Amino acid sequence: MKEFAALYTAIDQTTKTTGKVDALARYLTSAPDDDKLWTIALFSGRRPRRAITTTKLREWAAERAGIPLWLFEESYPIVGDLAETIALVLPEATARHEDSLTTWILRLRALDQADEEDRKSAVLDAWARMPALERLVFNKLLTGGFRVGVSRKLMTRALSRATGQDEAALAHRLMGDWTPETTSYAALIEAPDAGAALSRPYPFCLAHGVDGDGPEQLGDPQHWRAEWKWDGIRGQLILRGGAYFVWSRGEELMTDRFPELARAQDELPDGTVLDGELLAWHDDMPLPFNALQKRIGRKTVPKKLLKEAPVILLAYDLLEEKGVDLRARPFTERRARLEKLMQALPTDAPLRCADLLRFDDWKTLHDLRAQAREHRAEGLMLKRADSPYHVGRKKGDWWKWKLDPLTIDAVMIYAQQGSGRRANLFTDFTFAVRDGNALVPFTKAYSGLTDAEFRQITAWVRKNTTDRFGPVRQVKPEHVFEIAFEGIQESPRHKSGVALRFPRMKRWRHDKPVTEANTLDDLKKMLAQHG
Repeated sequence: MKEFAALYTAIDQTTKTTGKVDALARYLTSAPDDDKLWTIALFSGRRPRRAITTTKLREWAAERAGIPLWLFEESYPIVGDLAETIALVLPEATARHEDSLTTWILRLRALDQADEEDRKSAVLDAWARMPALERLVFNKLLTGGFRVGVSRKLMTRALSRATGQDEAALAHRLMGDWTPETTSYAALIEAPDAGAALSRPYPFCLAHGVDGDGPEQLGDPQHWRAEWKWDGIRGQLILRGGAYFVWSRGEELMTDRFPELARAQDELPDGTVLDGELLAWHDDMPLPFNALQKRIGRKTVPKKLLKEAPVILLAYDLLEEKGVDLRARPFTERRARLEKLMQALPTDAPLRCADLLRFDDWKTLHDLRAQAREHRAEGLMLKRADSPYHVGRKKGDWWKWKLDPLTIDAVMIYAQQGSGRRANLFTDFTFAVRDGNALVPFTKAYSGLTDAEFRQITAWVRKNTTDRFGPVRQVKPEHVFEIAFEGIQESPRHKSGVALRFPRMKRWRHDKPVTEANTLDDLKKMLAQHG
């Protein structure tokens, strides 16, 4: 447990990718196999289920610390994290332990079947034997709130370094419904996996954003090809060995979430790899991203959702044909092969070929970009006609020219403290639009301001709080912010009736009073126009 707590701290205290990978690789090289397995599970979202309510944990922590519950409750919003608050208020450990991460997790799991008195005794015993750092990690496991700033891709990179195995092969191994109770480290990581090579995707070719006002600096437009930039999930469809595999750009195997693509095995030859965009699709148009989002977090997709949000792969590149790697061939050749391959597909196939947009000059392309939202696209992709399919983000051949974001002026009505290095600042805000004399909340945002602005608004929040709801503070409706976002869609779950895509604070409107903030009618007009 000591080593795992040290790993958590090392990762939590750095924002550098290399630092996180280094710390995780060192741990995965030296830790016992059982602890490695639980670490991989925890870092990939397979957390133990919470066995004890947070209400009881707060009561027990206050009692053990010898402080009134109200004082604990006042401390909690200041710290901003329950697990950390408990770790800080408890007295120093009175005993020691040498138990492993796996031992403590198995004890936690045993609490599911214990009565309240035994649960309390077990938790107090753990707190008494752990220093503050280990308590923090233990509490996060205890509350079911264990999260760490490491993506699955970083974890597989670290595991690759520790084991010498290929990253893509490891990513394949880590997919599926396994848990530490149903497998071992040796079976999951070390045993031969014949299917990994067949399923392995190619590294994705990525684009740079167009600088300045447009693409004129790219030279002769005749050397370029343009497509819509879609708002879906970038993915590769792989057909090898009589099976199909779907990989996301984040190197996540998502085959089970898109069962309609299984038809590709019957309609395309073996040894085919397509690069494209996964989109919820209906009536020859993409559905809003939230329709696709309903399927992203599911391990199995119910029939009702398959009918409501059918998915297609809109293919824009052919990377492998009949088992031959085509990535070094010019883009125009790969596109021609792709178009020929897709021509033979039936009209109801869940595969389409993305259109190339016709233009002879940059002005025409400007005009096309202005129509992107009508096609439910985010903007344009520009690809040099003779470009190979690069590995990663190589500047020069592929460019994305996104639309300017939508914006709306809104009133801040709630504030909450951040976490990590921002735990003492108010950084998470709820915004509202006017509806007559009322203010209707419609979105949250937590990025876009400078550190100086966050400090300034934090000082204001502390002096202008009108009510508290746990860690959330209601504040006087005095400040207007310009909120930028990429899309808007209808949402019956929200009081406003809308949900925004990627909202962030573009600027603090010191020049604008609350009476000049946008209205709910303005928001609904935007929904009608862009939803």
